[in-house]
Amino acid sequence: MVEHIQGKTCHVRRGALQNAFTYGVDYLLCDLETAEFPWLLSRNRFNLWSLCDRKHGGPRENGKGAKWFREVLAARGFPLENAELLLLAQPGFLWFHFNPVSFWIALREDKPCAFVAEVNNTFGHRHCYFCAHEDFRPIDKADTISAEKLMHVSPFQKVAGRYLFNFDVTDEAISIRIAFENGEEGVLATLTGKRRPATSASLLWAALRRPLGALRVLTLIHWQAIILYFKRAPFLKKQPRPASLISDSQTFRGMTK
Repeated sequence: MVEHIQGKTCHVRRGALQNAFTYGVDYLLCDLETAEFPWLLSRNRFNLWSLCDRKHGGPRENGKGAKWFREVLAARGFPLENAELLLLAQPGFLWFHFNPVSFWIALREDKPCAFVAEVNNTFGHRHCYFCAHEDFRPIDKADTISAEKLMHVSPFQKVAGRYLFNFDVTDEAISIRIAFENGEEGVLATLTGKRRPATSASLLWAALRRPLGALRVLTLIHWQAIILYFKRAPFLKKQPRPASLISDSQTFRGMTK
């Protein structure tokens, strides 16, 4: 089954220069290889909405889909037997695909035990952050996973500091919290939404309610960049792409405030 997360994303910039916004977003959650898609959604072919293997799992525009995630898990000793591998991503709308961040999720007994945050910037770069406990026990909502920031995402932030991930998946909803910390500066980003079956009716409503899908998301990103520019946020030129495609989480601690 494919699930349609009609959710919200909230971004709050902390520090001397502050900014905040909340937008509605549409994400899909599914086993990319085995799910049965509703009429208005397709895998690897043109439709109103689509998910494409080459857009996820591996180098940008040259991905291998769930096969890549399975290889990443196997290389780290994850027990793949009876594991369910899911992708949480914004679908492409007509011909256009763009995801600021997607998530590969490995479930065991319906509990998340590992995930990869697949981060893309508007310069064509990608870096993936692998997050899991060393023993691959379930990731609780109170667990905070820390990873060094290694990719240039925003022209208003340096490639420095760290991300703090909090990940909560229940049968009813998804809640993801990503805090970027770099001294006194930082950004808090959240993604929340209820889990509901994806239907052609829900996908058609999404197209009417939030037209243009991923192109709308990209437009909103540039709109927020314009706002920060006029607020005189320091602007950085395009930085080199990361030296590696994937890096591993570093530490765990209790829930951050």
